[in-house]
Amino acid sequence: MNLEITDIIKEQDRETIFQGLLEYNLVRIEDKNPKDLGVYFKDETGKTLAGLIGDTHGNWLTVKYLWVSEELRGNSIGSQILKQAEETAKERGCKYVFLDTFSFQAPMFYKKHGYQEVFALEEYPVTGKRYYFTKNI
Repeated sequence: MNLEITDIIKEQDRETIFQGLLEYNLVRIEDKNPKDLGVYFKDETGKTLAGLIGDTHGNWLTVKYLWVSEELRGNSIGSQILKQAEETAKERGCKYVFLDTFSFQAPMFYKKHGYQEVFALEEYPVTGKRYYFTKNI
């Protein structure tokens, strides 16, 4: 056996590691059916102007991305999207939400919507912070 260290990850190596972890997890995890969730605002041409991408898995909605275009910011679009994602997650049986955000993004937005800071990575990646939030829905 050889220990290899690299900053170039080959797709084959990524897939081998992922499949090994997936195989291990699927035997042990209670809910094997995560479901994607997308909530979008689009203009009349179909161009996406704002949206949320996440997934629901068991009791949890995980928000991966929430973005509102510059021209729509300040019009409660993000709030509408977040609320819809929470409502859809509840309909799917979720009880909680998890997400993370950087200090230059939207920690106060999430706090305003009832999210509680669980922890923060200080000096991330160098001088900022990365916040992790949860919420009961």
